[in-house]
Amino acid sequence: MNTHEAYMLRCIQLAKQGFGNVAPNPMVGSVIVCDQNIIGEGYHQQYGQAHAEVNAVNAVEDKELLLKSILYVNLEPCSHYGKTPPCTDLIIKYRIPNVVIGSVDFNSMVNGRGIEKLIKAGINVTVGILEEECKELNKRFFTFHQKKRPYIILKWAQTADGFIDVKRHRGIAEKALQISNAESRKLLHQWRSQEQAIMVGTNTALLDNPQLTVREYKGRNPLRICIDKWLRIPEQYYLFDKSTPTLIYTAIEKKTETNLEFVKINFEHSVISQIMNELFIRNIQSIIIEGGEQLLTTFIEAGLWDEARVFIADKIIRKGVKAPQLKIDPKSEENINGDKLLVFIRG
Repeated sequence: MNTHEAYMLRCIQLAKQGFGNVAPNPMVGSVIVCDQNIIGEGYHQQYGQAHAEVNAVNAVEDKELLLKSILYVNLEPCSHYGKTPPCTDLIIKYRIPNVVIGSVDFNSMVNGRGIEKLIKAGINVTVGILEEECKELNKRFFTFHQKKRPYIILKWAQTADGFIDVKRHRGIAEKALQISNAESRKLLHQWRSQEQAIMVGTNTALLDNPQLTVREYKGRNPLRICIDKWLRIPEQYYLFDKSTPTLIYTAIEKKTETNLEFVKINFEHSVISQIMNELFIRNIQSIIIEGGEQLLTTFIEAGLWDEARVFIADKIIRKGVKAPQLKIDPKSEENINGDKLLVFIRG
């Protein structure tokens, strides 16, 4: 690992500390080096607050040192006014002579303009250091801007013999089969806090009355989303409790209330594509699909997914609702207190 890569790795480490708090902005870390010593570093901590480069510059006690320093950042500095002023202007103001960037920012408002602005100001710019690692860090952000939809994570738990539930019928009080263990469920709630939205289908909502909130992990609730064409979910169910922002996609006109929005879509056309397009407009960059089997399979068959996280428990039930099928090998496997966690990445 060369010197540039070592400092870029530190940028990535810093950036990760903003995970779950900066969306829809990307995770960014910045390091300022003078005479091979780090004199300032920072990361984007909260959406709407100062960017990484600002925090790194502010951390430098002797600003005169900036005149002979190198600023490292894992993503191209912004060149436009958003919630905060452009970071390129700050770099130019302090006449930092060298900037090393991990990856270009594919946001249409940036996309090379920040680099161009720095070069025009006479700054020596190097791009592409640990580029793949930098892109992996912000895969949600890049997917959103390149594919014009959220980063889609499928999640389910299945038994060792490939079932996600016993067969249940609406109107009959039957609890869902508890497949994953307590540690896996806690991990799921952590995931919920890290993504912007979570979605279930009508059948899952009717059978399980899910809360879709973060209860077993300290964090932010995701936007709850449900597809309910004919508004069959009872109003006393958790999804209608207005405790956290919720979207219901339906074929029926219904007035929006506080924390409860009804969005009418055309069910004669691709429902999933319409919803993903609508979420793109809302600036939702990541979503967990928690089922049920029909909804998960719809995403798989449409090729609309980026990652799948599958818990496999050491249970045998021999019959029930078959788990969705993925025709690729898992990228990784992990033991979660006896549950097997497989992670699949769609190429």
